[in-house]
Amino acid sequence: MNAQVIADKEGKPEFAVLPWADYQAMIDRVEELQDIVDAEHVSAAIQAGEETFPQELVDRLIRGENPIKVWREYRGMTAASLASSVGVTSSAISQIESGKRGVSLNLLKKLAMALDVDMEDLVEG
Repeated sequence: MNAQVIADKEGKPEFAVLPWADYQAMIDRVEELQDIVDAEHVSAAIQAGEETFPQELVDRLIRGENPIKVWREYRGMTAASLASSVGVTSSAISQIESGKRGVSLNLLKKLAMALDVDMEDLVEG
């Protein structure tokens, strides 16, 4: 790397000017090193038991499908089993998932606990 150093009035280095190709190579290397650090953090989190999710689940949520239904199906639960675990009827779950019925804060908390997600994960939009 060929850099020109520009000093301040006291002779201390203040700026370094380098060819664009050298600058770009330096930026590329820093980004590569950051990617390695990020990958190591993700790997450590997975090793520590952090849950990961398949792309299909993420895609369904991004498309705007009802998050309660998406999470319920991902967790392998039927509407009846989810309803039983939160103390409502399977018809109520069906109405919630189709948007025909709202969800109280108390029920949302129970659904989040039953589906093992944060409450925010069950709110659309």
